[in-house]
Amino acid sequence: MRGAADRQRAVFTGAGGDRLVADVFGDGSPVCLFLHGGGQTRHSWQSSAARLGAAGYRAIAIDQRGHGESDWPENGAYSFSDYAADVSALAAAIRQETGHGTIAVGASLGGLASLLCEVTRPGTLQALVLVDVVPWMEPSGVEKIQGFMGARIEEGFGTLEEAAEAIAAYMPHRPKPKSLDGLRKNLRLDADGRYRWHWDPRFLSGPRSINSDRDRFAHDIPAALKTLTCPVLLVRGARSELITKAAAERFLQHVPHAEYVDVTDAGHMVAGDSNDVFSDVVERFVLTLG
Repeated sequence: MRGAADRQRAVFTGAGGDRLVADVFGDGSPVCLFLHGGGQTRHSWQSSAARLGAAGYRAIAIDQRGHGESDWPENGAYSFSDYAADVSALAAAIRQETGHGTIAVGASLGGLASLLCEVTRPGTLQALVLVDVVPWMEPSGVEKIQGFMGARIEEGFGTLEEAAEAIAAYMPHRPKPKSLDGLRKNLRLDADGRYRWHWDPRFLSGPRSINSDRDRFAHDIPAALKTLTCPVLLVRGARSELITKAAAERFLQHVPHAEYVDVTDAGHMVAGDSNDVFSDVVERFVLTLG
């Protein structure tokens, strides 16, 4: 079994032919595909993916299109449909390489992309873990998150410390990290000497941005939830600004076979706020799938 030190870098091909860079932990089964939220990178899953790899599974944490080390599509295609197509392409590649199905573990953007993939292409995924996301999101929560993402999109930051202060102001409940090494992985150092978030600005502002089909997604997906038959786990941060408990309960009414866990001391960034609890929950769920 591999541990964190045995992480291997891999490159997949997305639906549009773009490179998607990943870290792979472990070589067993089931296979868990970790898909981060908008504006994040694969490194947000480091601890959870390493833990599953060490437990004998295979965990793949990927930079989604336009994020981290993965390609920025020339056509700026960042709609939910584009991300869902990538999930389908990744699941097909995983099955071809390993002979196993894919358990998608998706936070926010990654969760909605996986959900959209499975309801429009039934049977693509072996199972689905939705991390603090359902089709019914609080508009104020979406605005807050996207507001933070876009606030310094052009200006950037003069230093890593400046970026850390911005994050601390946005998430005052989370202790400041002792090291900035983790933050460094979520920023790129541009030619002008300033740090900017490691994602394509067209993700928010382009003609085919993540908001381009959000209303259609919210309208169409709830009606399709009845087709969802694979095992599902919904993990919500009890202090989430994006998903209310009522929204989670509404999802469970549409998908009654889904399992549900509230993580008490977590907000929207569940894995970052309470990683040990989150990892325990996911590992128990994966164990039941054999």
